[in-house]
Amino acid sequence: MVISSAEIYGYVTPENLPIGENTPFRPGNPYAVTKIAQDFIGLQYNLSYHMPIIRVRPFNHVGPRQATGFVVSDFAKQIAEIEKSHRQNLPTTDPMLKVGNLEAKRDFTDVRDMVKAYSLILEKGVPGDVYNIGSGKSIKIAEVLDTLIGLSDTKIEKQTDPTKLRPSDVPEIVCNNTKIRNLTSWEPEIALETTLKDTLDYWRHLS
Repeated sequence: MVISSAEIYGYVTPENLPIGENTPFRPGNPYAVTKIAQDFIGLQYNLSYHMPIIRVRPFNHVGPRQATGFVVSDFAKQIAEIEKSHRQNLPTTDPMLKVGNLEAKRDFTDVRDMVKAYSLILEKGVPGDVYNIGSGKSIKIAEVLDTLIGLSDTKIEKQTDPTKLRPSDVPEIVCNNTKIRNLTSWEPEIALETTLKDTLDYWRHLS
Protein backbone atom coordinates (compact mmCIF):
# COMPACT_ATOMS: atom_id res chain seq x y z
CA MET A 1 0.00 0.00 0.00
CA VAL A 2 1.15 3.52 -0.83
CA ILE A 3 -0.19 6.12 1.61
CA SER A 4 -0.38 9.37 -0.29
CA SER A 5 -2.26 12.42 1.00
CA ALA A 6 -5.28 14.58 0.25
CA GLU A 7 -2.77 17.45 0.19
CA ILE A 8 -2.17 16.58 -3.45
CA TYR A 9 -5.53 18.13 -4.41
CA GLY A 10 -4.30 21.48 -3.10
CA TYR A 11 -6.32 24.55 -3.99
CA VAL A 12 -9.72 22.98 -4.55
CA THR A 13 -12.45 25.21 -5.95
CA PRO A 14 -15.96 25.07 -4.44
CA GLU A 15 -17.39 23.40 -7.54
CA ASN A 16 -14.98 20.49 -7.02
CA LEU A 17 -16.32 19.68 -3.54
CA PRO A 18 -16.54 17.06 -2.19
CA ILE A 19 -13.15 15.86 -3.39
CA GLY A 20 -13.22 12.63 -5.37
CA GLU A 21 -10.36 10.53 -6.67
CA ASN A 22 -10.58 12.26 -10.07
CA THR A 23 -10.45 15.81 -8.72
CA PRO A 24 -7.59 17.71 -10.46
CA PHE A 25 -4.31 18.17 -8.57
CA ARG A 26 -3.36 21.74 -7.65
CA PRO A 27 -0.60 21.20 -5.07
CA GLY A 28 0.05 24.17 -2.82
CA ASN A 29 3.36 23.19 -1.25
CA PRO A 30 6.46 21.02 -1.84
CA TYR A 31 5.12 18.29 0.46
CA ALA A 32 2.06 17.89 -1.77
CA VAL A 33 4.27 17.61 -4.85
CA THR A 34 6.31 14.82 -3.23
CA LYS A 35 3.09 12.99 -2.36
CA ILE A 36 1.96 13.19 -6.00
CA ALA A 37 5.30 11.65 -7.02
CA GLN A 38 4.92 8.89 -4.41
CA ASP A 39 1.34 8.22 -5.54
CA PHE A 40 2.28 7.98 -9.21
CA ILE A 41 5.38 5.88 -8.59
CA GLY A 42 3.10 3.36 -6.88
CA LEU A 43 0.84 3.41 -9.93
CA GLN A 44 3.80 3.05 -12.32
CA TYR A 45 5.16 0.01 -10.47
CA ASN A 46 1.71 -1.57 -10.66
CA LEU A 47 1.39 -0.89 -14.40
CA SER A 48 4.96 -1.76 -15.36
CA TYR A 49 5.82 -4.59 -12.99
CA HIS A 50 2.33 -5.79 -12.00
CA MET A 51 3.08 -5.24 -8.32
CA PRO A 52 -0.19 -5.40 -6.30
CA ILE A 53 0.07 -1.81 -5.09
CA ILE A 54 -3.00 0.01 -3.80
CA ARG A 55 -2.93 3.76 -3.23
CA VAL A 56 -4.83 5.69 -0.56
CA ARG A 57 -5.25 9.43 -0.07
CA PRO A 58 -6.18 10.13 3.55
CA PHE A 59 -7.68 13.44 4.60
CA ASN A 60 -6.96 15.02 8.01
CA HIS A 61 -6.61 12.32 10.63
CA VAL A 62 -6.26 13.15 14.31
CA GLY A 63 -5.97 11.46 17.67
CA PRO A 64 -3.81 10.76 20.71
CA ARG A 65 -0.03 10.66 20.16
CA GLN A 66 -0.15 12.89 17.11
CA ALA A 67 2.87 15.19 17.04
CA THR A 68 2.69 18.95 17.19
CA GLY A 69 2.57 20.79 13.91
CA PHE A 70 -1.02 19.66 13.35
CA VAL A 71 -3.90 21.90 14.34
CA VAL A 72 -5.70 19.64 16.86
CA SER A 73 -2.52 18.53 18.62
CA ASP A 74 -1.26 22.11 18.76
CA PHE A 75 -4.50 23.31 20.34
CA ALA A 76 -4.64 20.40 22.80
CA LYS A 77 -1.02 20.84 23.87
CA GLN A 78 -1.51 24.56 24.49
CA ILE A 79 -4.67 23.95 26.52
CA ALA A 80 -2.94 21.29 28.62
CA GLU A 81 -0.04 23.66 29.31
CA ILE A 82 -2.39 26.51 30.26
CA GLU A 83 -4.28 24.18 32.61
CA LYS A 84 -1.03 23.08 34.22
CA SER A 85 0.08 26.70 34.72
CA HIS A 86 -3.29 27.53 36.26
CA ARG A 87 -3.03 24.60 38.70
CA GLN A 88 0.47 25.63 39.71
CA ASN A 89 -0.53 29.32 39.93
CA LEU A 90 2.16 30.59 37.56
CA PRO A 91 1.08 34.12 36.63
CA THR A 92 4.10 34.70 34.39
CA THR A 93 2.98 32.00 31.95
CA ASP A 94 1.17 33.36 28.89
CA PRO A 95 -2.50 32.28 29.25
CA MET A 96 -3.34 33.08 25.65
CA LEU A 97 -3.95 30.24 23.22
CA LYS A 98 -2.28 31.11 19.92
CA VAL A 99 -4.35 30.39 16.81
CA GLY A 100 -4.21 30.79 13.06
CA ASN A 101 -7.10 30.86 10.60
CA LEU A 102 -10.19 29.57 12.41
CA GLU A 103 -12.58 29.98 9.48
CA ALA A 104 -11.16 27.16 7.34
CA LYS A 105 -13.21 23.97 7.20
CA ARG A 106 -11.53 20.57 7.24
CA ASP A 107 -12.50 16.89 7.12
CA PHE A 108 -11.29 15.15 10.31
CA THR A 109 -11.20 11.39 10.93
CA ASP A 110 -9.98 9.62 14.06
CA VAL A 111 -6.68 7.88 13.34
CA ARG A 112 -8.12 4.64 14.75
CA ASP A 113 -10.89 4.72 12.16
CA MET A 114 -8.32 5.56 9.51
CA VAL A 115 -6.28 2.45 10.36
CA LYS A 116 -9.42 0.32 10.05
CA ALA A 117 -9.94 1.79 6.59
CA TYR A 118 -6.37 0.87 5.61
CA SER A 119 -6.92 -2.69 6.79
CA LEU A 120 -10.16 -3.05 4.82
CA ILE A 121 -8.57 -1.66 1.66
CA LEU A 122 -5.66 -4.09 1.97
CA GLU A 123 -8.22 -6.87 2.17
CA LYS A 124 -10.66 -5.73 -0.52
CA GLY A 125 -8.92 -3.05 -2.60
CA VAL A 126 -8.12 -3.44 -6.28
CA PRO A 127 -4.36 -3.35 -7.10
CA GLY A 128 -3.52 -0.22 -9.07
CA ASP A 129 -6.60 1.62 -7.83
CA VAL A 130 -6.74 4.63 -5.49
CA TYR A 131 -9.11 5.46 -2.63
CA ASN A 132 -9.83 8.70 -0.79
CA ILE A 133 -10.36 8.24 2.95
CA GLY A 134 -12.20 10.78 5.06
CA SER A 135 -15.34 11.29 7.09
CA GLY A 136 -17.23 13.03 4.29
CA LYS A 137 -18.00 15.97 6.59
CA SER A 138 -16.23 19.27 7.06
CA ILE A 139 -16.11 21.37 10.21
CA LYS A 140 -14.76 24.84 10.95
CA ILE A 141 -11.49 24.96 12.86
CA ALA A 142 -13.24 27.45 15.17
CA GLU A 143 -15.76 24.76 16.15
CA VAL A 144 -12.98 22.26 16.83
CA LEU A 145 -11.26 24.78 19.08
CA ASP A 146 -14.48 25.68 20.91
CA THR A 147 -15.09 21.99 21.62
CA LEU A 148 -11.59 21.57 23.03
CA ILE A 149 -11.91 24.67 25.19
CA GLY A 150 -15.30 23.41 26.36
CA LEU A 151 -13.58 20.29 27.68
CA SER A 152 -11.53 22.44 30.06
CA ASP A 153 -12.56 24.10 33.33
CA THR A 154 -9.82 26.70 32.91
CA LYS A 155 -10.58 30.11 31.43
CA ILE A 156 -8.79 30.21 28.10
CA GLU A 157 -8.60 33.15 25.72
CA LYS A 158 -7.62 33.02 22.05
CA GLN A 159 -5.13 35.24 20.28
CA THR A 160 -4.30 35.24 16.58
CA ASP A 161 -0.64 34.50 15.92
CA PRO A 162 0.50 35.83 12.52
CA THR A 163 3.13 33.08 12.31
CA LYS A 164 0.35 30.50 12.26
CA LEU A 165 -1.40 32.08 9.27
CA ARG A 166 -0.64 30.56 5.88
CA PRO A 167 0.01 32.83 2.86
CA SER A 168 -3.06 31.23 1.28
CA ASP A 169 -5.52 28.78 2.74
CA VAL A 170 -8.16 26.64 1.05
CA PRO A 171 -11.52 27.67 2.59
CA GLU A 172 -12.94 24.14 2.68
CA ILE A 173 -11.73 20.57 2.21
CA VAL A 174 -14.11 17.64 2.39
CA CYS A 175 -13.73 14.06 1.17
CA ASN A 176 -15.99 12.20 -1.21
CA ASN A 177 -15.68 8.76 0.39
CA THR A 178 -18.24 7.03 -1.83
CA LYS A 179 -15.67 4.73 -3.42
CA ILE A 180 -14.31 3.24 -0.19
CA ARG A 181 -17.79 2.98 1.33
CA ASN A 182 -19.11 1.10 -1.68
CA LEU A 183 -16.11 -1.23 -1.65
CA THR A 184 -15.79 -1.97 2.07
CA SER A 185 -18.87 -0.50 3.85
CA TRP A 186 -16.37 1.47 5.97
CA GLU A 187 -17.77 4.32 8.05
CA PRO A 188 -16.03 6.34 10.77
CA GLU A 189 -17.19 5.07 14.17
CA ILE A 190 -15.49 7.43 16.63
CA ALA A 191 -17.21 10.78 17.18
CA LEU A 192 -15.05 13.87 16.73
CA GLU A 193 -15.73 15.02 20.30
CA THR A 194 -14.36 11.69 21.58
CA THR A 195 -11.26 12.13 19.43
CA LEU A 196 -10.73 15.65 20.75
CA LYS A 197 -11.16 14.56 24.37
CA ASP A 198 -8.74 11.66 23.93
CA THR A 199 -6.18 13.96 22.29
CA LEU A 200 -6.49 16.56 25.05
CA ASP A 201 -6.17 13.86 27.75
CA TYR A 202 -3.02 12.59 26.03
CA TRP A 203 -1.36 16.01 26.28
CA ARG A 204 -2.61 16.46 29.84
CA HIS A 205 -0.84 13.22 30.74
CA LEU A 206 2.40 14.56 29.27
CA SER A 207 2.16 17.97 30.95
